[in-house]
Amino acid sequence: MIGYVTVGTNDLEKAAKFYDAIGKEMGVGRMMDSDQFIAWGEMGGAAGIAASKPFDGQAASVGNGVMVAIEAKDNDQVQRLYDIALAHGGSDEGAPGPRGEGGFYAGYFRDPDGNKLNAFCMNAG
Repeated sequence: MIGYVTVGTNDLEKAAKFYDAIGKEMGVGRMMDSDQFIAWGEMGGAAGIAASKPFDGQAASVGNGVMVAIEAKDNDQVQRLYDIALAHGGSDEGAPGPRGEGGFYAGYFRDPDGNKLNAFCMNAG
């Protein structure tokens, strides 16, 4: 149902380094690239993510209660994505681990602009 998600950035170059590293771990690269925005994913594949300077020319800001979730293949990939995020200018919002019951495992972080993301998997072991 979701084709892609866009997060705002005030520094496209810094965002590009962050999301290039996340994309590499997920096995995708840039599928669109301009001075205004960059999108990562695979044409015809799963939902992608884009980082964009706001088109209205105003500063990008984060949404309170907004989060992008990246589906990982297992607990180890959740950890790798979390580590990659922190190594590329991201900040911690909750270390990887089980959350609640039912096999939900996730690590939470913010990108360099403060957009909240998580890496998660279900029923992983």
